[in-house]
Amino acid sequence: MNTAAPSYVQLLALGIAPEWRRRSGPERARDFAEFCSAAQGGDRDAASSISYSSIGLEPGVDVCFWRTAPSLDALEESAARLLRSGLGAWSQVRHSFIGRTGPSQYAAKPSDQEFGFVAGDRGRYLIAYPFTKSTDWYLESRETRQSVMNEHMRVGRRYPSVRQALAYSFGLDDQDFLVAYETDDLAAFGDLVRELRGTESRRATVRDTPIVVAVHRPLEEIGSLLGVLP
Repeated sequence: MNTAAPSYVQLLALGIAPEWRRRSGPERARDFAEFCSAAQGGDRDAASSISYSSIGLEPGVDVCFWRTAPSLDALEESAARLLRSGLGAWSQVRHSFIGRTGPSQYAAKPSDQEFGFVAGDRGRYLIAYPFTKSTDWYLESRETRQSVMNEHMRVGRRYPSVRQALAYSFGLDDQDFLVAYETDDLAAFGDLVRELRGTESRRATVRDTPIVVAVHRPLEEIGSLLGVLP
């Protein structure tokens, strides 16, 4: 049995004010350098982040971070440092979804989804969204819910190129779960979602939007897209 301590995770999606793009080149370069320094944190920071770009992909969203920390306090402190530094001061939080990792209620063996995206190579694309199930779902018997989820998991196993992370948001955020996928194959992910639409588990879905799509990029690449780095 896995006894790893749970972590808190967050999808933080930031939108940059249009006025920032009209600042001088040196000003934007300085702002971005301060932002990178705050995002990387170092030894002083208990939170870790994976950076993504949604420039031109998501209305109002430019930069996303998948963030992990041992406590909610650490997420708060690192986010505050990020938002007061350089480019962060020109940014607005467009989406923030929070959850806590933990053992699956339905999988017999521990899986990667219990720990978020903390190890291994990154997929090229991130797709994340809040997810809420109906009251009727929670009032079903454990046996009924397990049967439905067995079908759901069987479908998921047919798409090994798609990796999932699941965090529990009960009592922490508006949704029940924070769900995220990473993959190099968006076509396969689309096929997975379409097939899951036809499973019994879909009947219990109340909310699975907004969907945030982003491209995994180091901060240096994001800087190039923003025109502040060569």
